[in-house]
Amino acid sequence: MRVLVTGGAGYIGSHTAKVLASAGFEPIVLDNLSTGHRWAVKWGPLVEGDLGDSALIREVIKSHRIQAVVHFAGFAYVGESMHRPRQYFRNNVTYTLRLLDAMTDTCVKHIVFSSSCATYGIPTSVPIREEHIQTPINPYGESKRMVERILAWYGEAYGLRWTALRYFNAAGADPDGELGEDHSPETHLIPLAIQAALGEKRALEIYGTDYPTPDRTAVRDYTHVMDLAEAHVAALRHMLKSHQNAAVNLGTGKGHSVREVIAAVERTSGCYVPVREAERRAGDPPSLVADGRKAKELLGWEPRHSSLDEIAETAWQWHASRSHVPAARVNLEAHGGTGSRAAAD
Repeated sequence: MRVLVTGGAGYIGSHTAKVLASAGFEPIVLDNLSTGHRWAVKWGPLVEGDLGDSALIREVIKSHRIQAVVHFAGFAYVGESMHRPRQYFRNNVTYTLRLLDAMTDTCVKHIVFSSSCATYGIPTSVPIREEHIQTPINPYGESKRMVERILAWYGEAYGLRWTALRYFNAAGADPDGELGEDHSPETHLIPLAIQAALGEKRALEIYGTDYPTPDRTAVRDYTHVMDLAEAHVAALRHMLKSHQNAAVNLGTGKGHSVREVIAAVERTSGCYVPVREAERRAGDPPSLVADGRKAKELLGWEPRHSSLDEIAETAWQWHASRSHVPAARVNLEAHGGTGSRAAAD
């Protein structure tokens, strides 16, 4: 079965293409390589092009005899979306409409959509269930919520079968070392902590140390990228079998604080992670943790690789193998251990 993977040269998309191939599907990647990487497409052909090109989408669907779509393509920086809402709505919403119209016109009926916990906004209760009200607080989250509503209406009108997977925090890297997280600019905590451990950056900034959490830093639900990839395959198989539409959280149900993540990177690397404490970022909630029961009940999916140490280990191996900066091994006890001291300005 041939599956179109939009954004399949990106972080989660490339890992999913690998898992799709190992599960017997043939991934056809469509990516404009604006943030993705040509080297990350290894398990099927790459069509280099833009999702805004309606004619190209139709040509790819017909020439490759596409039978289903896994849709990752889109902008994904929350802060950037606040300053560039026009680009986010055009890329994430308008271009998705072009994809859905091409699917409808060519009788492709199944799509797995890369959504986000950003659709919930600031939660009123934790862990967050799928029924939680969706009140996004930034254009990125709003664009994902809008696509979810469009999917629901296309399902009603055109018989589209869809699953929206609401990620919490994707992390880690392919245990085989073939793929990993490579963003520019990098905004995610674990690779930033690793960069600080490697000496590629002076210090890791901790945004907010006055949250109502056990160690006063923000808590997030981290899920290994390979577990997320496996969830996409599970969602696709479930749709093909049941024709049921659904929005599903993907998370572990367990949160880890910023300081806990730093400690995991230090344990894995043997390197001290220098930190600098900074003010909270506007709109960052104290805690985001998934209620993941629906994914287990509906898709038969549970995370298998998402212990914090396994996430940190695979991420460290990926980044350290690609770094040109030799990691300076530092006695952690001399620094108070586990990132407990802030770096001097």
